[in-house]
Amino acid sequence: MIFAKRTKLTFAFLGLLLGVICHAEPTRSHGYHPFGSLKYPADFQHLNYVNPGAPKGGTLRLFGQGTFDSLNPYILKGRSPADTPGIQMYGVTEIADSLLMGSQPHNPLGNEAGAAYGLIADWLEYPEDRSWCIFHIRDEAQFHDGHPIRADDVVFSVNILREKGHPEFALRLADIANIEAIDSQTVKFTFHRGRRDLPLVAGAIPILPRHYWQQHDFDSASLTPPLSSGPYKVTEVKAGRQVTFTRVKDYWAKDLPVNRGRYNFDTVEFEFYRDADVGFEAFKAGGYDVHYDYSSKHWATAYKFSALKEGKVKRANVRHRIPRPVQAFFFNTRRAPFNDINVRRAANLLFDFQWSNKNLFSGAYKRTQSWFPNSVYSATTPASDAEKALLSPFIEQLPDDYFTADISAPINDGSGQIRNRMREALALLKESGWKLDGQTLVNAEGRPLQFTVLNYHNPGIYRILAPWFRNLKRLGIEAQYREIDPAAYKQRLDTFDYDVVLFVLPVQAYPGPELKDYFASASAKVVGSRNLAGIRNPVVDFLVEHALSTDNETDYRLSLQALDRMLRYQQYGVLNYYINDHRIAWWDKFARPPEPIPYGLGLDTWWFKQ
Repeated sequence: MIFAKRTKLTFAFLGLLLGVICHAEPTRSHGYHPFGSLKYPADFQHLNYVNPGAPKGGTLRLFGQGTFDSLNPYILKGRSPADTPGIQMYGVTEIADSLLMGSQPHNPLGNEAGAAYGLIADWLEYPEDRSWCIFHIRDEAQFHDGHPIRADDVVFSVNILREKGHPEFALRLADIANIEAIDSQTVKFTFHRGRRDLPLVAGAIPILPRHYWQQHDFDSASLTPPLSSGPYKVTEVKAGRQVTFTRVKDYWAKDLPVNRGRYNFDTVEFEFYRDADVGFEAFKAGGYDVHYDYSSKHWATAYKFSALKEGKVKRANVRHRIPRPVQAFFFNTRRAPFNDINVRRAANLLFDFQWSNKNLFSGAYKRTQSWFPNSVYSATTPASDAEKALLSPFIEQLPDDYFTADISAPINDGSGQIRNRMREALALLKESGWKLDGQTLVNAEGRPLQFTVLNYHNPGIYRILAPWFRNLKRLGIEAQYREIDPAAYKQRLDTFDYDVVLFVLPVQAYPGPELKDYFASASAKVVGSRNLAGIRNPVVDFLVEHALSTDNETDYRLSLQALDRMLRYQQYGVLNYYINDHRIAWWDKFARPPEPIPYGLGLDTWWFKQ
């Protein structure tokens, strides 16, 4: 009897303990990191890579590629300046504030991968399972017209972005089951299921002014600057040619720790050039102040002008630890011929990177081997036991050689003689029913194997394509290159109307919801998504979901390594090349913090010399 009483008491105690564990108090914090602890404490005064006393003033003039016809960056219609890689790269013109700073894809923290700190929100709260998240809005948060930012604006932003915004928002915000204003300064997100990246997803949403957009047409491409809340606002527009951002002197968040020492220029002007070479000539003549060079040949040969010799222009290779974007020739698997994996493999074998690196790039580049370049997410060789266990539910669907196949890009000797690769490629094509008819490869119906690479005006790109096209031609494959204007290019890209497209996909230090946009089956038919290859693969879907749902960083890394293996095995594109430093030149009138920023260029921390 005594034993029975003790047993009941023991179970009662265990039940109470489990109840306490299962109903643990939610975490309240000044910031958020998907794994581990934050670098900066709640009372930090400024980011440690800035000069908090940097003087304000002056005009920074920058380069924009292409053109624009809209100032609304949140919709599919039109092309806004924010679509321009240069503006994204420089990161000095955030259009709208968000609940957290650092969670935006193009504005990460410079020295803390994956973390975000309160901007509009002064704190957030979330349970261990991340099934919901609450943000509290600062008293002083306001739009440029002085109207306070409140919970209703957050609710409005989520709803209008999902209903009328660019399709990427529907994908990014799909996990939000409900959003409600608890009171005027407290908003709660409830998620369909808990995932450790979801507080960052919610924290990155641009918060739009409800009172403004209720009086304006949100889904119209217009050159009228919309009301916003960030450190800069648009003050002058020359349609398609120039846009001027002016620093908001009474910006409500200028003295917050996350902003102190940043956004130091009174004015930032972007001059748009359709041709990068014409733009560089303008830079040499003082037409703009900072040039970010994407071309190794240009970097090696074009800097012999007088201003550089006289010390008026500086240039430098600035090393960083940013995961590199994926630049690739993406195969459209939605249609022939690239719905055939053997055609994709053959085309990959005929891209001779070593010859191009030696003869075109002055040996400056590294071949991109992974869909997550310059990161820890590259697939291991051979596959680990942990990866095999992770994919055990799909073992019957995987090819016999899946875990042992060589998924590395081919390595050649740089001579340009790739007869062995051509024999391998021809064998693959014959396996799929292609045969030579004279000098042309044809299928069983007699149709030739041919495709077109689509791009907008980029004078330097054909020299990269030409060696690949020559190798394809030698095997009987007809490849062509077509340039179209940026507006038509965007429309073709959004509707997946191409055979092959050259594109660059950004990669974050902690890849998050963009994985769905890039790789998940659900995005393959969504107009405007960046699933450029049309990937519809259940294993890819599983790995994306597993990466986004796990709370364990080891499992997260394993999921992405396994995802990388599948993407490389399926060869959804010809991965190009990358460098892990910034190649920048600038007119010598700026000062900057002494230490390079590992996860960003840091132009928003520069200032004019006194």
